[in-house]
Amino acid sequence: MEIGIDSFASAMYGDSNTLSSVDAMEQLLQRIEFADQAGLDVFGIGEHHKKEFLDSATAVILSAAAARTKNIRLASAVTVLSAADPVRVYQSFATLDLISKGRTEIVVGRGSAIEAYPLFGYDLNDYDALFKEKLELLLQIRDNEFITWYGKFRPELNNLPVYPRALQEKMPIWLGVGGTPESFIRAGSLGLPLMVAVIGGQTHRFRPLIDLYREAGKAAGFKPHELKVGLHSPGYVSKTTEKAIEEYYPGYAELWTKLGYERGWPPVTKGKFDGLIDDLGVLIVGSPERAAEKILRHSEALGGVERFTFQMDNAGLTHSQLMNAIELIGTKLIPLIKKEKG
Repeated sequence: MEIGIDSFASAMYGDSNTLSSVDAMEQLLQRIEFADQAGLDVFGIGEHHKKEFLDSATAVILSAAAARTKNIRLASAVTVLSAADPVRVYQSFATLDLISKGRTEIVVGRGSAIEAYPLFGYDLNDYDALFKEKLELLLQIRDNEFITWYGKFRPELNNLPVYPRALQEKMPIWLGVGGTPESFIRAGSLGLPLMVAVIGGQTHRFRPLIDLYREAGKAAGFKPHELKVGLHSPGYVSKTTEKAIEEYYPGYAELWTKLGYERGWPPVTKGKFDGLIDDLGVLIVGSPERAAEKILRHSEALGGVERFTFQMDNAGLTHSQLMNAIELIGTKLIPLIKKEKG
């Protein structure tokens, strides 16, 4: 199982929230570089278009990281494909693939944060149609140098080449999903690796949706080993479980209460949080031993997970705390996972 981190390039963490954007970006790059040195498998950067995040140009951040790393795979988490031009998405990530010498992956999705749609002139009523059409085009570009294509939301392409080409012959494109059954079926039907974002509730409840993915993939002629499943969840690792909870809870409660106000969710309470960090809850918060145990339990409940990524850096944690978590993941948690998985 691969273990990694996804970041939204938060510019608003720390007790005083006075960190400059320049310093926040430099510290993010330091964390990616350190994750590479610590032996993590993948680092993903999201896409948002809000004041508190610096990740609107994902491939640019990852390109800077590529120049400072050697082994870690570099991915989007996720690229809001519905509000982007697939030609430019491919060109940006193909360029990143050349810079990184073949370490690039794209995770595409429709976006749970929707600010990109009005910003780039798209209608939310076309939410799914945009994604379906643009995913089809992106996959064609990935697999073919010359493209002939006609669609509704982008000018046609008549036997035109798209350059540069990625170093990887088939650069990985994952489908990032939430809880919509049609999205799981779509990923399986196309034989794409699946990245499941579980941010609340109990992780094992996603098993029926992942079964839909595997059934759709089998029906489309794909072998079980071709249908990879990844899991993305909020979490944090510290020396002890008690310390992890002490450091993580205040920022988590503040962030998710704010999001809840925007999206109609109830405010976070300590009781609710305790339910999310118990054996079945989604949050992976604790010591390396506790976190490894829970990741393995989630994998078993979901029928096998090939990749797990933590989302850590938007819960009020400092750069020092995040660096310490990365070190513990690399030196303690990953060896425990590898020992168990053989």
